[in-house]
Amino acid sequence: MTARFPSRLLLALATTAALAGCATTPAKNADSAPKTPFDVAADPYASTYQRVASAPVLLRNATVLTGTGTRLDGADVLMRDGKIVAVGPQLEVPADAQTVDASGRWVTPGLIDVHSHLGVYASPGMEAHSDGNEATSPATAQVWAEHSVWPQDPGFGAALAGGITALQILPGSANLIGGRGVTLKNVAATTYQAMKFPGAPWGLKMACGENPKRVYGQKGGPSTRMGNVAGYRAAFAEAKEYLRKQTGDSPGVRNLKNDTLAAAMNGDIRVHIHCYRADEMAIMMDLAKEFGFKISAFHHGVEAYKLADRLAQEKICGALWADWWGFKMESFDGIQENIALVDRPAGSCAIVHSDSAEGIQRLNQEAAKVMAHARRIGLEIPPERAIRWLTMNPATSMGIEQQTGSLEPGKMADVVLWNGNPFSSYAKADQVYVDGARMFDRADPRRRPLSDFQLGTAPTDPNLQGGAR
Repeated sequence: MTARFPSRLLLALATTAALAGCATTPAKNADSAPKTPFDVAADPYASTYQRVASAPVLLRNATVLTGTGTRLDGADVLMRDGKIVAVGPQLEVPADAQTVDASGRWVTPGLIDVHSHLGVYASPGMEAHSDGNEATSPATAQVWAEHSVWPQDPGFGAALAGGITALQILPGSANLIGGRGVTLKNVAATTYQAMKFPGAPWGLKMACGENPKRVYGQKGGPSTRMGNVAGYRAAFAEAKEYLRKQTGDSPGVRNLKNDTLAAAMNGDIRVHIHCYRADEMAIMMDLAKEFGFKISAFHHGVEAYKLADRLAQEKICGALWADWWGFKMESFDGIQENIALVDRPAGSCAIVHSDSAEGIQRLNQEAAKVMAHARRIGLEIPPERAIRWLTMNPATSMGIEQQTGSLEPGKMADVVLWNGNPFSSYAKADQVYVDGARMFDRADPRRRPLSDFQLGTAPTDPNLQGGAR
């Protein structure tokens, strides 16, 4: 991950004027520019993920939703060496391939949850496992959610059974700036590094509205929304000055909080913001322009439908619930057609997310609810479009769309075989493949993940010790 966006980083560190947004000032000569003493985007906790080796697999004669907006009936999907090789009708069967008769079933890319707290708020929910909010200061950009991830959380296996092959683990929303999130492959592992999605950018979790002012209102502030905005501005102003000093002769002492914010301004870290109200989203878009960072997605956003056109124009995704609303004041203007309306403009990026250890197990059904509510107002959304809310759009917001999110040759073979239409109330994932390896099989108890935490809880039948549910 240390090699991500090297040219952009070097330009940002070599050119003070570029940091100020002045495109007319010429850059310094690279040979004469002072060298930064460290890389704000470096990763000392690099991924050790290794795909599980597997034979080639051909899923035969399925209804295929590619994640690119295309539906193919009676089509095949060929996987080899962890990659998608081909998608189409009547593919030639390699001699060494395992063939799965998928007649009457549907195939989609693996589902991706852009907003999860698995591992940092692990099961069972108790104080010992409450590691998602570093609620000691309003701005804690220095903390990384990955350092709280407990790989033995049984929620990972339950999510896999629901078709989730990748997910972004974020800090909670107590703070104005909560810290870095991490993208994981949904595989059983002893360490989080062995789950860490290779090459995925970090996400920076921020939060606006009620949560920060409620948490810090009696702890020195902020206690108001204007205090929230002042807090963001102070943090980014300090980080901008910190980054400027890295190009000088006296860069000073390394500051981990400013490292993260500087990397966000450089574009090396994706900014994800918990924000409910439309007016506050507009403020955060102006804040991003003031300090030169790009918002990747607004999360929860129950009022996102009010500025759907602007979100599409500015290429900001709306990572939203299907129908959560009304549980606090800032959520009262939520509507059940929210995602459908955010999805409507050209260039839009609507996402169904969970923020829930239970909801992550049925993201396909959450999307189906959106389709049903859209139909009631005259918007007919076909499955080949809706599947993008769960696959390609979250991948795009997380910066992994070149590796996964669609069934295109050369991409990771993250694939779900469903027993039928995934947007049916009766839909179940029959098989889930991660990098071409069958990691879950509803018909094979040996391929149902069982975390160490669950040992001793499975039925006594030796044929079911793989973790039957």
